[in-house]
Amino acid sequence: MGSSVVLENKIKIMDSSLANKIAAGEVVEKCVSVVKELVENSIDAGANEIKIEVKESGTRLIKVIDDGSGMSDSDALLAFQRHATSKLLDEMSLFRISSLGFRGEALPSIAAVSMVTLKTSTGGVGTKIVIKGGKIISNEASDARKGTEITVENLFYNTPARLKYLNSLHSELANICEYVNKIALSYPDKKFTLISDDKILLNTDGSGNLLKVIKEIYGSEVARKMKKITVFNDDYDVDGFISLPEVTRSSRAHMVTLVNNRVVRNTSLNQAINDAYHTYKPETRYPIVVLNISTDPSLVDVNVHPAKLDIKFSNFEGLKELIKVGIKQVLDSALLIPKIEENRIKEQRPTIGVQTLNLEREKIVEESTIDYSLFDEPVMEVNEDIKDYNSDEKASYVSEKKKVIMPEMYPVGLAKGTYIICHNELGIYMIDQHAAKERINYEGYLKAFGNPNNSSIRMLIPLTLEFPSNEFIIIKENINVLKDMHFDIEENGINTFVIKEHPTWIKEGYENDSIKKILEVLISEEKNFSIEKFREKAAIMLSCKMAIKANMNISKQEMEALIDDLRKCENPYTCPHGRPTTIFYSNYELEKMFKRAM
Repeated sequence: MGSSVVLENKIKIMDSSLANKIAAGEVVEKCVSVVKELVENSIDAGANEIKIEVKESGTRLIKVIDDGSGMSDSDALLAFQRHATSKLLDEMSLFRISSLGFRGEALPSIAAVSMVTLKTSTGGVGTKIVIKGGKIISNEASDARKGTEITVENLFYNTPARLKYLNSLHSELANICEYVNKIALSYPDKKFTLISDDKILLNTDGSGNLLKVIKEIYGSEVARKMKKITVFNDDYDVDGFISLPEVTRSSRAHMVTLVNNRVVRNTSLNQAINDAYHTYKPETRYPIVVLNISTDPSLVDVNVHPAKLDIKFSNFEGLKELIKVGIKQVLDSALLIPKIEENRIKEQRPTIGVQTLNLEREKIVEESTIDYSLFDEPVMEVNEDIKDYNSDEKASYVSEKKKVIMPEMYPVGLAKGTYIICHNELGIYMIDQHAAKERINYEGYLKAFGNPNNSSIRMLIPLTLEFPSNEFIIIKENINVLKDMHFDIEENGINTFVIKEHPTWIKEGYENDSIKKILEVLISEEKNFSIEKFREKAAIMLSCKMAIKANMNISKQEMEALIDDLRKCENPYTCPHGRPTTIFYSNYELEKMFKRAM
């Protein structure tokens, strides 16, 4: 009788310590991950004051102290068990998540890769628990201060590979600052303090005034150039502040989008915001925006990313259109001429007061000012006793705002063959003649493309153009677009087109170049071709080519005609590439520069 061979199982249950370390990698990627999870727990616990302290960018110590509801002794122990949570009780709750945290993974994941000390109390005798590498070292009574204090030390001490691949300390601290800034913008009614190596980096007052938080983060110069936005539809309410086009940054990081006060990162949403600024700013620059999107929790899904940063929306197209229209309405309601101000060197950040510019007279209230709008909106002070700027009243900008018309101005001369010098009772204006003519041409061409008339001009010598086979196919596929614009274009042999007529709006003397450029745009739009994008790019290209060049002297009559045409534009403030057409020096600033006003 042969002996039986016992085969050892290859599949085994993973050691819980190892499993916790692996799971921790999904939740705790960097130092900022720890700060995020702990701060969100504090907010979910109803805290009104949250203090974050870090040492060596969080690698040595991260401490979060709050005045929230606190935990009982049994709950404190249970909180370090994986998937233990008070925020998600049944499957139906998963589809109506209103809390920031809900998976029950944060605390056990953090505890698995660090030394954690938890002190918490609901108002009676408190609890102090010390955990190292996921194992409880001690559990004892603590003080009775209501709230929770969590200290995380020596992060990733037992996972050296993760510690090795952390960014530099400066980069880790920058990530923490960025997150705390965004969460402070999400909850202006909560007081946040961020301290790094005993230095205060952020200290908000929790007054509920979002503009004050913006001022604390970006400074008064940016705060005074932010505009309120409040728009809504059946599914979404959008409320917040957007910067004037002159205030931009080199990255998208300052476009802060919140959904029910949750910081989210959605590429399509950011693109919609950026598209709303199209032609108001350069394409490579991005606005400062803080938008809170309020909606029923059932219309969004936050359970699509381990860090809960990405989000899925119901009726997403409707939300994007609402945001784009809302931003354009705000920009159209404001005078967007950059105002030149004398730089002042001050030892301390100035207190913020008020400045208002009146059409009849100029009234200066304080030297350090916030000009919330020029000409068209009520001015609101940012002082301690300010009334809440984030009103619950919902109103569409369509009914409230009227388009601001560029003020009348009178040309007096041309500087450097490029800048038209103008003045009126408010001050002095400088107009870039090339940028201004670009804007006038752009809106004219865009209108002509969208509403072509039936007139065309027969070319004296037909234009024959030969293309590579791939480009020939693209043009052939979209030839009706050109015919609808009243080009007489047809095939003429292998990979060749002949153009016999062109629309009347093409400038005389530039026919061949203009037609070639239009066809180049048509070819470049091969992927995801849309008639709107084609018209837009073609209008921008032609507007630049046909504009007055710099260093070209024009007569006073031509200046007056240019200014008159510019004032008729929908957006007279920037060229199609986003550069300003006009800048403004107020009487007061001129007098200060010449020491007439002190």
